[in-house]
Amino acid sequence: MKKKIVKILKIGIIIFVLLIVTGMVFPTWTPRIKGDYSISTLGQVEINGTGHEVMIRGADRRNPIVIFVHGGPGCSEIPYVRKYQDLLEERFTIVHYDQRGSGKSYHFFEDYSDLSTDLLVDDLLALTDYVTEKLGQENVLLIGHSFGTYIGMKAAAKAPDKFAAYIGIGQVSDHVKSELDSLDYTIEQAKLAGNARDAERLERLREPIGKGERITPRDMVRKYGGAARLIDDNMDYYTGFLFNPEYNLLDVIRYLKGVSLSQKILLAEEAKNNIVHIVDRLEIPCYFVMGKYDYMTSAKAAKEYFDMLEAPVKEFVLFEKSAHYPQFEEKALFAEWLYRTWSRQISKPGVDSFR
Repeated sequence: MKKKIVKILKIGIIIFVLLIVTGMVFPTWTPRIKGDYSISTLGQVEINGTGHEVMIRGADRRNPIVIFVHGGPGCSEIPYVRKYQDLLEERFTIVHYDQRGSGKSYHFFEDYSDLSTDLLVDDLLALTDYVTEKLGQENVLLIGHSFGTYIGMKAAAKAPDKFAAYIGIGQVSDHVKSELDSLDYTIEQAKLAGNARDAERLERLREPIGKGERITPRDMVRKYGGAARLIDDNMDYYTGFLFNPEYNLLDVIRYLKGVSLSQKILLAEEAKNNIVHIVDRLEIPCYFVMGKYDYMTSAKAAKEYFDMLEAPVKEFVLFEKSAHYPQFEEKALFAEWLYRTWSRQISKPGVDSFR
């Protein structure tokens, strides 16, 4: 009987190991979109001397191009974004890419000692040239999300001729102001929930946060609804990694390594180099898209940045039910707004509120 149990265990271990190995090397792809002019590609593209994972999807490759710059730092959106971008794919050609040292663009044994936002900006501009040449058009809408807005703002300021407009979703702004807003919010919500211990723990962080040495703990921001309210962003990530075909298990390891690398270097750079002082004017139309309950990147601090920023056209758009992911949490309204914004010429600044 014991021999039989041992044999079953050995077989189970072998099957488990085989599953892991298969998961590590399993080929990755992005599902096909039907249509004569559709495009659905996923693969490595050589950009500025290193491979970048690039996903391009759209019902008609002749549609205007949208390039998304992911946040984190290091947090690729490729594993789960398809769940939310189907409506966008109908009217735009959507480009997602893993930044240098992030996700599938993290390469084992590659030297990342020179990683900086300036280098990521140069990568983004080179990627833009690649995409416009591949698709044979020059209509590019640049969209940054979260930390990606730091890179996106710098890219739009450096090379405005490459982009029709810039959109910042979860726009970063004054680092300390944003973090203090997050701190005040989480303390207030903790008190309202009767969690005095959380409130006390957070209050002890006020001084280092005020000095730019710490950030409001993201687990606390998420716990009290300042990250997402209409979706489970963490679960979307987990299921995207496990069940979507764009990533395999080896890519998950790349992702984890990339997050550790990127956040250590780039968050320190952001804290020391305030985007408000780096970019105070854009030469192209500029839109800040914020969720009302966003306390990963404070909507209040973003509005202050918006008010001082100069641009030929600018608009502050507030989604009333969302937090940090209005493009996912209210995807139909976001798709409607994006298409309308692309289609019309706004003659003066304003504020849109979506309910």
